[in-house]
Amino acid sequence: MKYNPEIHHRQSIRLKGYDYSASGAYFVTVCAQGRECLFGEVANGVVEWNDAGRMAAEWWSKLPERFPGTVLDEYVVMPNHFHGIVVLTHHDVHVGADPCVCPNSNGARPVVGQGAVVGQGAVVGQGAVVGQGAHAGAPLHRVVQWFKTMTTNAYINGVNDRDWPLFPCRLWQRNYYERIIRNDDELNAARKYILDNPMKWVEDGDNPAVA
Repeated sequence: MKYNPEIHHRQSIRLKGYDYSASGAYFVTVCAQGRECLFGEVANGVVEWNDAGRMAAEWWSKLPERFPGTVLDEYVVMPNHFHGIVVLTHHDVHVGADPCVCPNSNGARPVVGQGAVVGQGAVVGQGAVVGQGAHAGAPLHRVVQWFKTMTTNAYINGVNDRDWPLFPCRLWQRNYYERIIRNDDELNAARKYILDNPMKWVEDGDNPAVA
């Protein structure tokens, strides 16, 4: 399945009464271990997912079911990394403040020991409904870790049952990168970065073909 912005583009969140200063919206980046291109390829500026890429997308879409109050916005599954915007509407999340910045993550900072991927998310633009359950209001690192765990398990099944390529030691890097989105300008900038990512793959530092 090719990444088609006309299909995968998310409408504006514009959560009614949402206070971006509450630090609940995040731009998240997760990278495959060793920059292995396991999720597809980019041809002429368009992402073409393989089965593993579609798997990652499917698990990303399940986040709102597992964590009520989670809203998914723009995202992209790249051959060896993922960018996505996630809004946690029921928790004032505070994550690590490591000053190191990943040069390919649009200013996001790394959070040690976690990670994540992409998929097609819940419909946004209609406000968020905070659900009930044990996972309501889960901090960002728990959301990301659950995603990494589920995609890793699914990928292992793909290796065993469908001859997917082996991954080195772990599927995802131990770290993930996050940047708080505080206003509409930052939200739109993050969306643009994600939508433009496939077209810039030929010069992306995460592309193994780039010297």
